[in-house]
Amino acid sequence: MIRVLCLAGGLASAAGLSQYPEFSQQYMQRLAGQVEALTVEVKAFDAAALAEGMGREEALQDLSASAFQERHQADLRAMFARHARLADNLTALRTASPLQRIAMPHRLADGPTLQAVWADFTPAVPVSAAGAASAGVGFLAGWAGLAAALSAIAAPLRRLMRRKPARPRREPGLRVNPPVARPTLVAEAPHPMPKLAGVRR
Repeated sequence: MIRVLCLAGGLASAAGLSQYPEFSQQYMQRLAGQVEALTVEVKAFDAAALAEGMGREEALQDLSASAFQERHQADLRAMFARHARLADNLTALRTASPLQRIAMPHRLADGPTLQAVWADFTPAVPVSAAGAASAGVGFLAGWAGLAAALSAIAAPLRRLMRRKPARPRREPGLRVNPPVARPTLVAEAPHPMPKLAGVRR
C-alpha cells in the first residue's frame, strides 16, 4: 500500500515539475517587461535629478520637506530596489540554460510577476530535455518525500503494535491463614497406686 501511495506521489510530482521549464520561460518574458517598465521610470528620475545638478541620492534627500514628500521618497527607494533586484534575476535567468533554471527557483520570487504568469499559464506536454529532466527530478522528489512522510507517520504505530500487552494485575485478596493443627491429647496412664503392706484392696 505504501509503495502504491509513493508511486502516486512521484507521478503527481513529476507531472507538476515537468511544467517548470515552460513556466520559467513565461516568467522570464514577464520579468523582462517589468524590468523594462521600471528602467524607464528610473532613467526619468535620474534625468530630472541631473537637470537640477543633483545625483539620485541627493534628489531623494531633497524629498523630505513634508510628510507627502517623505512617503514619495520611500516609494521611489522601493522602486529602485525592486528594479535592481529584478534586473539581477533577469540577467541570471537569461544566461542560464533551461536545465540550469531548474536549480534557480529563488530567481522566480517576484510576487506580482508570479501572479500574472500563473493567471495566464496553460500546462503543456513536456517534449524538451529540460521538461523530461524536471519530470524525473519531480518523480524522485515526490517519491522520497511521500515515503519519508508515511514512514514518520507509521513509526509510532509500529512501535505501539510491537509493545507487549501488560500483564493483568492481581487484585489483592484476603489471605487465609492455614488451619492450625490441634494437638492430639494423649491419655495419660494412671499412676500405679502404691501397695501397702498388710492392707487388702
